[in-house]
Amino acid sequence: MNEESSNSTPERSFLAKIGRMFSQNPKNSDDVADILRSAENESIIDASVLQIMEGALKVSDQQAREIMIPRSQMVIIEDDFTLEQVLEVVITSQHSRFPVVGESSDDVKGILLAKEMLPLLLSDKGSFNLQSLLRPATIIPESKRLNVLLQEFREQRYHMAIVVDEYGGVSGLLTIEDILEEIVGEIEDETDEHEQAQIRHKIDGIFTVEAITEIDDFNEFFDVGLADDEFDTVGGLVLHAFGRLPNVDETVTIDGFGFKVAAGDKRKITALEVKKIAL
Repeated sequence: MNEESSNSTPERSFLAKIGRMFSQNPKNSDDVADILRSAENESIIDASVLQIMEGALKVSDQQAREIMIPRSQMVIIEDDFTLEQVLEVVITSQHSRFPVVGESSDDVKGILLAKEMLPLLLSDKGSFNLQSLLRPATIIPESKRLNVLLQEFREQRYHMAIVVDEYGGVSGLLTIEDILEEIVGEIEDETDEHEQAQIRHKIDGIFTVEAITEIDDFNEFFDVGLADDEFDTVGGLVLHAFGRLPNVDETVTIDGFGFKVAAGDKRKITALEVKKIAL
């Protein structure tokens, strides 16, 4: 047995195969991804490892604006909420962190951790002071690269960042979990529910449509071609048609569809009833 054979181990063999693949001198992340796929095809790495590696490569090219939770979907707490109102938001949403805002969503006062509410349940509720519970909010631009943000999350030990546009307005938010899910896939815990379809049949040709439904998804479901060059969501399209924030039960017709506001609040539409109108 020669020296090379005697020193051969599964670990060295694995590294040697990877080394031979990277001897192709990749020029960019796409080349690296191709090499990793070849490694998976040759059973050097398995499919789950390939998914994580591809996710890590993808994150290095992405910016905060690409995966942030948009402003319209943020669950927020207003700084004048009572303890009962705060607890209702915490219990209903089952989130662990909440942006706290002033008179508008752009006026971010800080971040409330749900666990900070637990001692209050055993103390004098009359002494509730929301401001005293807030932690500083981390503000980042939409252009923040995800790999840099992930490193900051780890080093500075915070888990949520507020994303703002070039004018300082709030665009959305990002959590460390959002970035990790880009790498390893969806992370579910015992409190997560299966995602409910955004378009659901109700009765007699009437459908319930969530306002945040992408127009592309609406078009695909109904096999139509509503314009999506100005607006991304059905709710945005309907708001534009009204020209104002409509009340619940108000209706409008757009390209052969009747839209009835099924749910909403003083800031936004949340759900619509939709039916196709015979022309």
